Amino acid sequence: MMPRRSFIAISAAGSILSASAFASPQTLTSTAVKTGYAPVNGLKMYYEIHGAGEPLILLHGGVVGITMFGPNLDALSQKRKVIAVELQGHGRTADIDRPLSYEAMAEDIAALMRYLGIERGDVMGYSLGGGVALQTAIRHPALVRKLVVVSATCKRDGWYPEVLAAMAQMGPAAGEQMKQSPLYKLYPNVNWAALFTKLGDLLRKDYDWSKEVAAIKASTMIVFADADAVRPAHVIEFFGLFGGGQKDAGLDGSGRPANQLAILPGLTHYNLSSNPALGAVVTPFLDAPVPVSK
Repeated sequence: MMPRRSFIAISAAGSILSASAFASPQTLTSTAVKTGYAPVNGLKMYYEIHGAGEPLILLHGGVVGITMFGPNLDALSQKRKVIAVELQGHGRTADIDRPLSYEAMAEDIAALMRYLGIERGDVMGYSLGGGVALQTAIRHPALVRKLVVVSATCKRDGWYPEVLAAMAQMGPAAGEQMKQSPLYKLYPNVNWAALFTKLGDLLRKDYDWSKEVAAIKASTMIVFADADAVRPAHVIEFFGLFGGGQKDAGLDGSGRPANQLAILPGLTHYNLSSNPALGAVVTPFLDAPVPVSK
């Protein structure tokens, strides 16, 4: 087991270092899986297609890849076609000579959707992937039917101060610590020093997407753990940008916002993505018809 300080630094960067994610190096699903590499923006982006039906683009958090979703990948693919992606420099997607940025990775997702012939689909991202999902909806609104953002922020100070401090320490030395992690064997081709250097550069940059988020038209759910790395005050602020928390819904529910907030009990930022509660709460939202604009 890696030292606690390094463990926290890696985790706070948006990775999932839960026992469940490490217990099984590959996610077993009951649906047929198609894999491929898409040529997008200079990348050979690795993707997996699970299940059939309406498309859902699934985006992992920092450091780890598709495996971080554990049983949720199978659960989500029971009724839809899940396209699980590994982002630049992560997992089986080799890095290129380009900084990591939410905007560039969102452009990669838009290009992937076009490559796969997806005119419009749902997009769900966790942590780092949540930021990419937000930027995809901001930059390419016509591509996104429904949006699910899990344990992510719309501005940098939404994270707890100690999480921001850990993010500020991200660099090649933290990448060296990965040699003590099961991920080192799971993803042997990852350049960990380069990945942690680029992640550190990204995570130290300030951002505030509040105005852009407030303009998102896609039906949206945001999901957090009750002991998340995101400050509760920011969760409320974030939900407010989607019309939430403005007034009482009323006895008939007519005053409730069109978008949704879920807080999952007994979980943290670091085990949320692989916990079955995530799939259970997201599935009804994805299954429901898109609300008609008033």
